[in-house]
Amino acid sequence: MADTRRRSIDIEGAAHGAPIPMGCRIDNIVYSSGIMGTDPATEKVAESGPDQVKYAFANLRKFLDAAGVTPEDVIRMTVLLGDNSLRGAINEEWLKMFPDEASRPARHAMNLELAGTMLVQLEVICVAKD
Repeated sequence: MADTRRRSIDIEGAAHGAPIPMGCRIDNIVYSSGIMGTDPATEKVAESGPDQVKYAFANLRKFLDAAGVTPEDVIRMTVLLGDNSLRGAINEEWLKMFPDEASRPARHAMNLELAGTMLVQLEVICVAKD
């Protein structure tokens, strides 16, 4: 019998190519895997960097909904960048998701080589109210 405290979280149109869920929730704690800039209509990584950023944040919103949390529950975000020039696009989407400068999660960005044509991935840690 599976541990009912732990629940895998997946979202339509943005799956890993391996047996890895998009994230996991135990009790009120949620961790994501790498959330990619996949276009849900094609289930492929978007061609342009700015589109990847836009889709990554849209997929993050879907992930948060599926996990039963909101942007207010995000305590930390890690941004993995394959192209450092995308920081402006990241900041634009960041400000849309977290407009209140007095209520933003911690954030850390790292430059590294990502698989295939990926230029950005997002990871979050959340603590739900319940």
